[in-house]
Amino acid sequence: MSDVAGGVVVQAYRFALDPSPAQDRDLHRHAGAGRFAFNWALAAVRANLGQRAAERTYGLDSEQLTPALGWTLPALRRAWNTAKPEVAPWWGQCSKEAFNTGLDGLARALGNWSASRSGRRAGPRVGFPRFRSRRRVTPSVRFTTGTIRVEDTRHHVTLPRLGRIRTHESTRKLARRLHAGTARIMSATVRHTGGRWHVSFTVQITRTARTAARPQATVGVDLGIANLAVLSTGQVVPNPRHLTRAQARLRTAARTLSRRQGPDRRTGQQPSRRWQQANTRLARAHARVANLRADGLHKLTTSLAATYGTIVVEDLNVAGMIRNRRLARHIADAGWATLRRQLEYKIAWNGGRVVVADRWFASSKTCSSCGVAKPKLPLRKRTYTCQHCGLSLDRDLNAAINLQQYVARSGWETLNGCGADRKTTPVVAGGCETTTPHLPGG
Repeated sequence: MSDVAGGVVVQAYRFALDPSPAQDRDLHRHAGAGRFAFNWALAAVRANLGQRAAERTYGLDSEQLTPALGWTLPALRRAWNTAKPEVAPWWGQCSKEAFNTGLDGLARALGNWSASRSGRRAGPRVGFPRFRSRRRVTPSVRFTTGTIRVEDTRHHVTLPRLGRIRTHESTRKLARRLHAGTARIMSATVRHTGGRWHVSFTVQITRTARTAARPQATVGVDLGIANLAVLSTGQVVPNPRHLTRAQARLRTAARTLSRRQGPDRRTGQQPSRRWQQANTRLARAHARVANLRADGLHKLTTSLAATYGTIVVEDLNVAGMIRNRRLARHIADAGWATLRRQLEYKIAWNGGRVVVADRWFASSKTCSSCGVAKPKLPLRKRTYTCQHCGLSLDRDLNAAINLQQYVARSGWETLNGCGADRKTTPVVAGGCETTTPHLPGG
């Protein structure tokens, strides 16, 4: 995405589909073809690696070993085109993009594994790719070439080999940009999630430059569970707790599914029709929760990005916090990471910025009035009371105000007389920590 307001950005538009029974079978066929190509290529790579490892035990030189099979997408595609008449004589029934989807997924997986193994990829260790199961993988196929079009009816899309498919919702938001010439479709991905098919268009859009309503204003956003967000202005955004509210419905749907005759891989038993209906009902219940959560986060982040020029948030250790079994479900339901991700790209469209406070910045323990920091502040205490200046207010509001003051306290926007950044150093006062500016010669 672009880092400035306006300019060219890459954006996705997602629409639900209502395919006919024949089109539904074609979509599943294309997704299965991609999975088949992935598994075939993975088996070929593993066989090649095993053969070369066995030959090394015989004392053969590198020149005498079986030629290595390339892991790049062009190399895997060449190998597939050579072998497909024998391994998949039905390949002509599906678009070439279906097989390319599976091969591209394997090329990316092998590249991530190699980069993680050599230390070139940060983050958790990435394992070697595994075979994709029909029951565990999400059916999907990606189209990059061919006829990819949004019809003028605004209720149909056209995809290669699949033809014209009706959409469950109007495509007017994307159609208007396409007709205006400010958008160009780059690819389309069809996925089966939540009991129905969805199509996502990756679009290159020319956005007009926009400015926030208050470009010079800075707001601190403190995220939490009791309230989804508390702003330094005093505004409180309640936590809707969509997953908690849907627990009864989800439990009922899951209990009904467990009592139906499901698939059994060991005996080859096929699921009953009532099991499939119950499975779809459960998937749609989960999808409804996800849609409600996404809708609320989009509305909140859009409002913040359109109002303020600078937004300060915390760098939360969500991976560590979610290990708390009492709070894990509530933290996951809040969607803090999604909120921060949406803020980062939406505020860039309006020419603003997102400042991420340091993870060890004591926003909740520090007094927003005098700067004194408490050594400890239990989570059960919801009111912050400063023993130094007597300030008493809600702890979340106090944290949000501290986040708003974080930019000024860190000295990012001011320079001292020597032309250097003005930093803050902790000073102990009255048994507590406070922060005072470090001046030249001080």
